[in-house]
Amino acid sequence: MTTSTQKTVWEAFESLAAKARRSLHERDSGQQIRVQVGSATCEHAAGAGDVLDEFRKHIVASGRSDIALRRTGCTGRCSREPIVGVMVPGQIPVKYEHVDRAAVHKIFTGHVLGGTPLLDRILDGPVEAIPRYEVLACASRRCGQIGEDSYGRKLAEKLRRAGVGPEQVRVTLASCFGACGAKELGQCGQLLVQPSKVLYRVTSDADLDEIVQEHFLGGKTVERLRVHGKTVGRAFFELYGDVAFFNRQTRIALRHNGVIDPESIEEYFHFRGFEALAKVLQRGDPQWVIAEVTSAKLRGRGGGGYPTGVKWSFGAAGKEVPRYLICNADEGDPGAFMDRSMLESDPFNVIEGMLVGGFAVGASRGFFYVRAEYPLAVARIHNAIRQCRDYGLLGKDVLGSGFDFDLEIRLGAGAFVCGEETALIHSIEGERGQPRIRPPFPTEHGLWGKPTVINNVETFANVPAIINYGAEWFRQIGTEESGGTKVFALAGKVRHTGLVEVPMGTTLREVVEDIGGGVAEGKQLKAVQTGGPAGGCIPAKWLDTPVDFDSLAEVGSIMGSGGMIVLDEDDCLVDVAKFFLAFSEDESCGKCTPCREGTTRMFEILQSITEGKAAPEALDRLQRLARLVKRTSLCGLGRAAPNPVLSTLDHYRDEYLAHVVEKRCPARKCKALVQYEIDPQTCVGCTACARNCPVQCIAGSRKEVHVIDQQRCIKCGRCFEVCRFEAVIRQ
Repeated sequence: MTTSTQKTVWEAFESLAAKARRSLHERDSGQQIRVQVGSATCEHAAGAGDVLDEFRKHIVASGRSDIALRRTGCTGRCSREPIVGVMVPGQIPVKYEHVDRAAVHKIFTGHVLGGTPLLDRILDGPVEAIPRYEVLACASRRCGQIGEDSYGRKLAEKLRRAGVGPEQVRVTLASCFGACGAKELGQCGQLLVQPSKVLYRVTSDADLDEIVQEHFLGGKTVERLRVHGKTVGRAFFELYGDVAFFNRQTRIALRHNGVIDPESIEEYFHFRGFEALAKVLQRGDPQWVIAEVTSAKLRGRGGGGYPTGVKWSFGAAGKEVPRYLICNADEGDPGAFMDRSMLESDPFNVIEGMLVGGFAVGASRGFFYVRAEYPLAVARIHNAIRQCRDYGLLGKDVLGSGFDFDLEIRLGAGAFVCGEETALIHSIEGERGQPRIRPPFPTEHGLWGKPTVINNVETFANVPAIINYGAEWFRQIGTEESGGTKVFALAGKVRHTGLVEVPMGTTLREVVEDIGGGVAEGKQLKAVQTGGPAGGCIPAKWLDTPVDFDSLAEVGSIMGSGGMIVLDEDDCLVDVAKFFLAFSEDESCGKCTPCREGTTRMFEILQSITEGKAAPEALDRLQRLARLVKRTSLCGLGRAAPNPVLSTLDHYRDEYLAHVVEKRCPARKCKALVQYEIDPQTCVGCTACARNCPVQCIAGSRKEVHVIDQQRCIKCGRCFEVCRFEAVIRQ
């Protein structure tokens, strides 16, 4: 690429960025207070649309022109939605949870107009007070900023000695900010001060003393220690860093979720949007892009963990043209919603990643393959593609570089097997979604017989950050073999559920206990299931296992696309294995016999075990069959379907033996093996159990001991639920 072309590319980008800035300035001119409402599928289901309408009515009725109402994407704090943020200049941003129409009135009149936050409605609250300053202190293990010697703890002690209490300055230990380069790693500490929006880099106790005296006591920024520029994830921490669920995360792929309006390309430009694309096109060297992604050690986030740079190099080496690029958004794991959240909350970031990928592999056409069950994601991708075309970022001669690339959407019908690359290609081609034998691989013979590169949503979402901040920076966040972070959908028996993004190598314990808040209702942790239907169950004793591709494989599970389910003492691992196998059996395309017949036979054996009809030898038969299906199935679905069975057999064989030998379910989960009896010593004859029994199998008069007819009992558990005297025993 010539120097004049390079100049044209950067000038074109700067012109578009200036256009976006002007548009934002005109929109936000005179507006000081900002109210933002989460807007995604989960938020809408919780009533966010009504909340947005109610705020709009209150703003109009107030006659105020200095209040802006904005939509953002999903933050990932699922069980607390709808979430509303109120940002007042000079004050720490306040976020509210479970907001409904009635709460809108209180928030607007009390906080927006009256200046008094509602402390009892604050996200993950209530809190006693909001301090004047909030300091987020990096406490990342990779920097060595842990324990009593961390700069965060030292700062808190210095503030105490200076007579500054937590009601004035609150210091919170947070995860990695992603603000260090290789030279700074382990040599300094990072302090993010709110509402000042100042990031300090400190290297000594003297630096802390200066910050205490100048900033917190004198109200002046210490410029020599200030870190300038837009460090990755900083905008997210500035808004949500005071919330424990968020400040232990490191956000790269999700860095814009809950920060920007997903339908505004102007807001995306404001946060370094399309800067990575401009850098790539200015350089004009596809091999440099591939080398950067390879050096970053970005591995595919769809589950396979294949090195992205290597895949791109294979695609670029394809001899035939045209070449194609596909974003696999066919997210089918039960309980997984990472891709949906990214597409609904930050679609421009994924598009930019695809543009960079398309340039690297020499593709001129790209596809979003999205399941039709994601209508809001589809609508926002459509909107993002339209705006990118209007800005000249898609189509012919992107940014005057001579690079042609355009995108379109293909809808999937929800078949789980279409997450497999060759089945996905067949679906786009209009054929039945079934896999084929590989090789040849899609990078050689893919869509319509042409070289095709396929990556999932999260993989593309990391690419702009790698280009903007460098491969070395991205690589050092993760492990030796896997760079960067991973997004998980944390669910199950944990206090705080939602989307979690953590550096590769973070332990399961840190995710479950530090971010998730531990097991709910004081129960004992039993296992953590990762990888969805293709994953396995990791026992509680291995909770210190690092989260990365290789470590999870060593303990009999996989990372998968990012499902993580916490199981407690009330969960039956045999029943869990049966649930996932039932899913895999139902989703099998039926093309190969091992998967089609093997999953059915395994499910039948598990069914007989949970019904108390199986003999002990059924366990060996189940294990042999699972290994056979794993070795001989055609595609990843069949080869991974036995994982939940094999992992639970390995780690919880005693639980299987209890089902087949003692004919009981230790977790009292399998209905056929549960029996309800009434303790004659405790029963007071209140008749509540008899009145609520749907089959009238409980006999006894008022003030007399009741008895359950075991032959007629359907084991629904209603008597157990309604008894106020704990007289009904479940065993």
